[in-house]
Amino acid sequence: MTSKIAIIGGGNLGSAIALGLLKSKTKASDIIITRRNLAKIDHLKKEGFQLATDNVKATKNASLVFLCVQPKQIANLLNEIKSSLNAKQILVSTITGVSTEEIAAHLGKKIPIVRAMPNTAIAIGKSMTCLCAKDADEKHLAEVQKIFNALGETLVIEERLMKAATVLAASGIAFAMRYIRAATQGGIQMGFDSEEAQLIAAQTASGAASLLLSRESHPEMEIDKVTTPEGCTIAGLNEMEHQGLSSALIKGIITSFDRINNIKK
Repeated sequence: MTSKIAIIGGGNLGSAIALGLLKSKTKASDIIITRRNLAKIDHLKKEGFQLATDNVKATKNASLVFLCVQPKQIANLLNEIKSSLNAKQILVSTITGVSTEEIAAHLGKKIPIVRAMPNTAIAIGKSMTCLCAKDADEKHLAEVQKIFNALGETLVIEERLMKAATVLAASGIAFAMRYIRAATQGGIQMGFDSEEAQLIAAQTASGAASLLLSRESHPEMEIDKVTTPEGCTIAGLNEMEHQGLSSALIKGIITSFDRINNIKK
């Protein structure tokens, strides 16, 4: 069984990456996805992917190997597959909290490693994915970046910022969802039913983000376009700030960052 790309761990993230690879013009037949319970990814067979349980065979002939397992599984996985890896391959890790240095130490040999931190919006091609690399040249990084560009936006950063990226991008999905939930509840109190309120809140949040991304403007610049003297928008904004909105968000983000820095493996 041969493949150009191996995805070790066919969970939600691994499956999303596989589907994203199809968008980047990779043939499904060139991709092998592994999982202990193949019944859980049987639906991917109709797309043309190869499915397997043997991680060693899957990685042996692949030029690109994605690691999409839980942090607690990484040590055993690397010990299992390291004999089948070589310097001509690219190893892509999506594992939270595991540095490229740690992966390299487990392998005991020099292999190009790219670390990627996507978020759950990868499932719909809207991820914000941060990337960094070790023992990888620009060509290696560009190859991996092309894949994740088919699944949203990418940013190459220094590895020291990866934990911060986890909070801002990965945890950030939950923070944004909490705003939408709160706005929905306010909408219900004003008279909308729950589905209407959520649609309005979610589409408005999406529109706000799109304005910033498309215009490359500052949030305050866009806010100024909505606020008018003695208007309802400025009254609402001021009350939110009096109640600590910005402060609470910043404190929450920094608390998450403190937590991720203190998590013991």
